[in-house]
Amino acid sequence: MNNYPLKLLVLFFALILTSCSSNETEIVDNTPELSTTISEKSIEADILDLINDYRVNNGFSSLSKLQVIKSQTNNHTNYMVEKNEVSHDFFYQRKEYLVENANAVSVAENVAYGYSTAESVVSAWIKSDGHKHNIEGDYTHFDITAEKSTDGKWYFTNIFVK
Repeated sequence: MNNYPLKLLVLFFALILTSCSSNETEIVDNTPELSTTISEKSIEADILDLINDYRVNNGFSSLSKLQVIKSQTNNHTNYMVEKNEVSHDFFYQRKEYLVENANAVSVAENVAYGYSTAESVVSAWIKSDGHKHNIEGDYTHFDITAEKSTDGKWYFTNIFVK
């Protein structure tokens, strides 16, 4: 039997219980499987604002945050921090979760690591055709998680949903 999801859940709770940040807003994820509180960091809010600013300035509609996305960005970012590498591992599972729990008809994901500011990560995504395509895509909602590893490197998972 594969205990990976259980291990990931335990890691998730450990990180939530031991992490803190100065500019945090409480977000509650009321998915059927789990009801948790995930704190939004100021860098996350800044990234979402920059993406929406970019979209509006380029003729696209702004996106709204959707709580159910946060659990998926959080789990994947913590997974990348644990593995110490950026990846899209298990994207299909995140997508299926959002199809089932957010009635998503399309899902896209941007990941990154090593950037230290909201401006630098968004700028890098806009300079990359694939990431830019996701930012400019026909989506209605999004969310992001940014997490620092023990060596001080930031990891990011940004998911877009329609």
